[in-house]
Amino acid sequence: MGQIREKKKGDSPLFQGSLSAPFQEHEVEEYERKRYRGLDQRLVHRRETKILKKILQKVGSTSLRALDVPCGYGRFSDLILDKDFSLVSSDISFSMVKRAREKSSHPDRPLAVIADVKKGLPFKQGVFGLLFSIRFFHHVHEKQERELILEEFSRITSQWTVLSFYRMNFLHFLQRKLRRKVKKSKTRIKMISGKDFENEVERAGYEIVKIYPLFRGIHSHHIALLRKG
Repeated sequence: MGQIREKKKGDSPLFQGSLSAPFQEHEVEEYERKRYRGLDQRLVHRRETKILKKILQKVGSTSLRALDVPCGYGRFSDLILDKDFSLVSSDISFSMVKRAREKSSHPDRPLAVIADVKKGLPFKQGVFGLLFSIRFFHHVHEKQERELILEEFSRITSQWTVLSFYRMNFLHFLQRKLRRKVKKSKTRIKMISGKDFENEVERAGYEIVKIYPLFRGIHSHHIALLRKG
């Protein structure tokens, strides 16, 4: 795995300057196998893929350096690489970035970098033309922490950011509350109002181009296309 990297100060045009990996290999395998196995989650995956294809069409075909963070097991790697973008896949977990690289069927596999988003990303200012962050933001519960992450995203991007978030939806909120009781799930997500999301991204220097709802009115998940102001 010669392309999996830890941060080393000054050794690449990407870096300005890694971190421990909480997900182990067997956990990544189990997560990938189970996460989108159910019918409802397969529908979610197909819908997300359709939205992201629309967004990438808006971004255009100009060759860009793209960052997928946190990349997970690389669910959307080939979707990005098919646009002829050069891709860096980054995650706190060595096993995740390893899987993201191995999973890709594209001839130009992503460069893999281990990094913790919440502690800052080891990249130079404006080095990426496109940043991809899907299904991460709703796990960040504190406003101040979200704002710091957005500032870091804005720092390392020069043009576009694709960011998903959970907008407050009472129906979905009740459904998740019931699921936690029935399935004893410990997973909690942060829903924020559309106005709060707008304010937070604007403070980080972004303008909202368009927000795509996953399933309008019944699901909180939204995907936003942001452009540097």
